[in-house]
Amino acid sequence: MVTDTVKELEKIFMTYDSALNKLKLLNLKTKNNKEITYIDLQRAVQFMSKKHPTCRWKQNKLINRKNYILVEGFYWLIHVYFQTEKNIVDADIEFFNIRIEQYEELLKVSIKKIWNDDMYVYELPNYFNRVPSTIKNSIIKMNKATNGLYKYYEKGKAKISKEGIEWLCKNCFKHKYLELLEEYKMELTEIYIERGYPYDVFLTKYESKLLRTDKYLWKYIR
Repeated sequence: MVTDTVKELEKIFMTYDSALNKLKLLNLKTKNNKEITYIDLQRAVQFMSKKHPTCRWKQNKLINRKNYILVEGFYWLIHVYFQTEKNIVDADIEFFNIRIEQYEELLKVSIKKIWNDDMYVYELPNYFNRVPSTIKNSIIKMNKATNGLYKYYEKGKAKISKEGIEWLCKNCFKHKYLELLEEYKMELTEIYIERGYPYDVFLTKYESKLLRTDKYLWKYIR
């Protein structure tokens, strides 16, 4: 039987068994349109943890040494991993953008500008972690799409404006865009924690306090 305490705690984290049951209730399937199994869930969580380790969505509860999924990670599984309408990278980016907006609204913080500086072309291979030829081809693509709006020269050296860096991130180097979104999302998460909201607190001695706090992000944004 699911007790009220378990229901409250599942606003913060849940067991694999509970997550699997919820996925089945939502009638979600694998990419091959088969019922999601426990092994499928384990693989999904492993993929999630490897792709977004800083989010700490997979946790171990020390009191019983079991693995748990943070509720935010569970929603990532729903809207990114097990969805079939979008490319997983695009779904991932959309998820983080939505999460960021929700954090900003709840925390009442100013919107952060992710791209603030123009960059020389020779700096871009290191920034995007791509070889110079790939950067060159991407700039050509950007120039064609924007009529060269974002490229200029300073002291004889080619430079890309901050708007151009944003364009490249969103259209050519989505891995970098996702990296920046995750970094910003976790900055907001730390503010969320500092203000007393439970995020990845799993120890039993805190559970009664969490139930009294009545501060759950998903309560506000579901």
